[in-house]
Amino acid sequence: MEWGSESGAVRRYRIGGERRDGPAAAPQLEREALAQEPPADACGGGTRMRKRSGEGSGGASRGAGTGLSEARAALGLALYLLALRALVQLSLQQLVVRRAAVGHRGEFDARQARDYLEHITSIGPRTTGSPENEILTVRYLLEQIKLIEVQSNSLHRISVDVQRPTGSFSIDFLGGFTSYYDNITNVVVKLEPRDGAQHAVLANCHFDSVANSPGASDDAVSCSVMLEVLRVLSTSSEALHHAVIFLFNGAEENVLQASHGFITQHPWASLIRAFINLEAAGVGGKELVFQTGPENPWLVQAYVSAAKHPFASVVAQEVFQSGIIPSDTDFRIYRDFGNIPGIDLAFIENGYIYHTKYDTADRILTDSIQRAGDNILAVLKYLATSDMLASSSKYQHGNMVFFDVLGLFVIAYPSRVGLIINYMVVMAVALYLGKKLLQPQNKTATYTKDFFCGLGITLISWFTSLVTVLIIAVFISLIGQSLSWYNHFYVSVCLYGTAAVAKIIFIHTLAKRFHYVNASDQYLGEVFFDVSLFVHCGFLTALTYQGLCSAFISAVWVAFPLLTKLCVHKDFKRHGAGGKFIAFYLLGMFIPYLYALYLIWAVFEMFTPILGRSGSEIPPDVVLASILAGCTMILSSYFINFIYLAKTTKRTMLTLTLVCTIAFLLVCSGTFFPYSSNPASPKPKRVFLQHMTRTFHDLDGNVVKRDSGIWINGFDYTGMSHITPHIPEINDTIRAHCEENAPLCGFPWYLPVHFLIRKNWYLPAPEVSPKEPAHFRLVSKEQTPWDSVKLTFEATGPSHMSFYVRTHKGSTLSQWSLGNGTPVTSKGGDYFVFYSHGLQASAWQFWIEVQVLEEQPEGVVTVAIAAHYLSGEDKRSSQLDALKEKFPDWTFPSAWVCTYHLFVF
Repeated sequence: MEWGSESGAVRRYRIGGERRDGPAAAPQLEREALAQEPPADACGGGTRMRKRSGEGSGGASRGAGTGLSEARAALGLALYLLALRALVQLSLQQLVVRRAAVGHRGEFDARQARDYLEHITSIGPRTTGSPENEILTVRYLLEQIKLIEVQSNSLHRISVDVQRPTGSFSIDFLGGFTSYYDNITNVVVKLEPRDGAQHAVLANCHFDSVANSPGASDDAVSCSVMLEVLRVLSTSSEALHHAVIFLFNGAEENVLQASHGFITQHPWASLIRAFINLEAAGVGGKELVFQTGPENPWLVQAYVSAAKHPFASVVAQEVFQSGIIPSDTDFRIYRDFGNIPGIDLAFIENGYIYHTKYDTADRILTDSIQRAGDNILAVLKYLATSDMLASSSKYQHGNMVFFDVLGLFVIAYPSRVGLIINYMVVMAVALYLGKKLLQPQNKTATYTKDFFCGLGITLISWFTSLVTVLIIAVFISLIGQSLSWYNHFYVSVCLYGTAAVAKIIFIHTLAKRFHYVNASDQYLGEVFFDVSLFVHCGFLTALTYQGLCSAFISAVWVAFPLLTKLCVHKDFKRHGAGGKFIAFYLLGMFIPYLYALYLIWAVFEMFTPILGRSGSEIPPDVVLASILAGCTMILSSYFINFIYLAKTTKRTMLTLTLVCTIAFLLVCSGTFFPYSSNPASPKPKRVFLQHMTRTFHDLDGNVVKRDSGIWINGFDYTGMSHITPHIPEINDTIRAHCEENAPLCGFPWYLPVHFLIRKNWYLPAPEVSPKEPAHFRLVSKEQTPWDSVKLTFEATGPSHMSFYVRTHKGSTLSQWSLGNGTPVTSKGGDYFVFYSHGLQASAWQFWIEVQVLEEQPEGVVTVAIAAHYLSGEDKRSSQLDALKEKFPDWTFPSAWVCTYHLFVF
C-alpha cells in the first residue's frame, strides 16, 4: 500500500502496536485509535496524529524516518548547484579545441579573419553616408575580394557587384514607423560553379556601425569571417552544386535598410533559397542560433549535421520573436519581404559594451572567431551541396524543437513529435497521480486533501516570494539605488535571490510547524514532491497547448523527476531520506537542473546588459527581481520536500536573512556603484547628447519660437543622478518639457523610442550652424476631389533625417508616397519616418494626403523634420566637445549636432 493511502491509525498501529502485542491485538488497537482520533480539518491539518519522525517510540520505525541534518542538507544542495554551475561555466568557456592544422588549405584561418577585422575597425566608426562607410570600407572589401578572386580555384567563378538601392518600407519595430533610404551601399559577391547555378544560399553581414563606435562585434567580425569563408570556399577543390552569395551590407544600423534594398531589388535575390544572417548582441564568446525558419525544419537539420561547435536553442527563438528584447535583425527582412527561410546567429556575451566605443577588435578572442568561422563554413558548404536547397519550399512543414547540450551536440526533432512526447509525459503523470488521488480511501485517508493543501501552500510561497522581492526592488528604485548590481551581479543574487529563497522556506516551515503538526516527514516529503511534479506538468500542458516548442523544458522537468521518484520510491519507504536516497535523488535531477542552469546563464547574459540600456520607464530592479524570483521558484521546486524531510530550517533561514539584510544595507548605503571604467571589463553608462537648434513656425510661416541647447538622454533608469556630482549643471532644473502641440514632444528623436525614454534634459547652448544645412520646403498643396489635401514636400540634408507628422482634430492621414502607401503610426499616435542616404543622393521628394473631415482655423497637420549630423565636421561643436570632456570615464557619451524645424499646414 502507498504511504499516502494509509490512515493515521494504521500507521500508529504499525509503529507501536504490532511490536507491542502482536497481530492479534491489531483490530482492537485500530478501533480504539479511530474512536479517539478527532476528525481532520478541511485541509487535513493539525488534528491529524501521524507520527513525525523522531517523535514517539519505535526504534526501527524512527530509523526509517529520522529527519535530515539541516547543515548537511543545505550544504549538500548548495554544493550540488555550485557543481552544476561550474559545469555550465566550463562548457561556455570551451570555445574551440586548438589544432595544429588551423590555417591549412581548406580550413578556416582565424588569424586571417582577425587581420580583416583589424583593418576594418581601424577605419573608425562607419555610419551610413559617411566617407568611412561608403568609400574607405567599400574600397577595402573590394580589394580583399579581388585578391581572393585571384587565388580562387578554376572550378569556381566569382562575380562582384556594388549595389546602390533606393526604397521605402514600413515596419512594426519600436512601436511602428516607416523607413526611406536613398543610394545606400551593398557589396555583393557571388561564388558559383564555373557553369553557373540556378539556386543560391545567402550569407549576410553588415559593415556599417552605429555612431561613435568602431563596431568590431557589430558587425565587422562577421564580415571578416565571411571574407575568410569566401577565401576558403573559393580555393577549395570541391565543386559546389549551388551558388553562395555573400552580402556585405552597408546600412543595417539604419534599421535594416540595406537588406531590404538587396532582397527587393537585386537581380541575384531571386536565386536565394535560404540564408544565414550573422549578427551580434554582445562581444565575442559563442555565436548563438536564436532564430530559424520559419517552418523549415530542414535548415535546423542542416545546422545540426554540419556545425562543428553547436550552440542553438528554440527557447532563444521564441523569446526573441516575442518582442521582449527591443532589437531586430536582417532576418526579419529576408523572412517578411523575401519569403526566404534562414538561420540567425549572434554573439551574445558581454553585451555591456555593445554599441559603445569599447567594441574594439582586441576584445574578441581569436578562438571565438575560429569557432564562428568553423561553424559558418561548414553550414554554408553543407547547404551549397544540398539537394534540398533547390526545392526548399517542399520541406516547409512545421517548426522544430532544437537545443544544444552544453555545446557538445544538438538535439532536434519536429514539433509534432514534441507534441506527442509532451502529452505522453502528461499521461504518465496523470496515471501516477491518479493512482494516488482516485484510489479507494477510508474516512481518515487524507492524501487528496494534503495534496491540494500542499499545492496551495506552494503557490502561496511563490506568490509571497515574488511580492517580497518586488517590494524590495521598488524600495531600492525609489531611494535612487537602482542598478547597484549592474557592475556586481552577485549583489542581485544576494539581495533578491536570497530573499526569494528565504521567503519560500519560511512559508513552508510555517506550514510544517503549525499546519502539519504531527504529520510524518517522510509522508510530507512525498506529498510535496508530487505537488512540484503536478505544477511542472501544468506548465507543460499550458505551453504545449499554446504551441510553444519551448515546452520541451517542462517535459524534461517532469519526465526525469518522475523516473527518479519511481526508482527511489522503495528505498525511500524502507530507509527514509538517507544518504543513498539523497545521492540517487540528486543524480536523477542532474539533467533538468543542469539544463536549467545553462538556460538561466543565457537569460542573465542577455538581459542584464539590456537592463542598462532599456530606457527611463522600465525599473530594471523590478525586472531583475522578477526574473530571479522565477528562477528561484523553478530551482527550488523539487527541493521543497527537503524542507519537510529536514529536522529544522532555522539556521538556513537565519543565514539567508542575514545575507539578504547585509546586501540590502550595503545597496541602500550606495556601496555598490553601477558602472565600471575598468579597461579590462568596462560597463559604461550610456548617454546621448545632441547639440540642437529648434525652430517652430506657425500656419503663416512665421517663426514663433526658436531655441538652442544640448539635449541629453540617459539610456537607463538612473537618469542623471550619477552624473550631476560631476557636471552640476545637468540637474532637474533643466529637465526638458514636452511641447504638447508638436509631434513626439517637439524633440529630434533619431528613432521612435520616445515612449521608453521620458526623462530628458535640455541644457541651453548657442545656436549650431552646420556648413551644409538641411532644407525643407512645401513644393505644392492640392485640394483633391475627395475632400483631402495633398501636400508635396522636398528635403535635402545630411545622411540621417527624421520626419514627424501629427494630424489635427478633424483630420486623418489617409495615404502617402512612403512604404506601401498606407501610413503607419508610431506608439502615441504620431507618424515617424526614418530617412537616410549614401553619398551623392538627390533631393528627397514625397507627399502626404490628409483627409479633412472638419475645417480647423489652426490648420490640418503639423510636420517636423530633424537633421542629424553623425559624421564629418558638422558633427561637432565646441560646446558639445567641452561638455563631453566633463563626463566621467565610466560613461559613454555619444554626441552629434542636429537641427529641428516644425511647420503647420
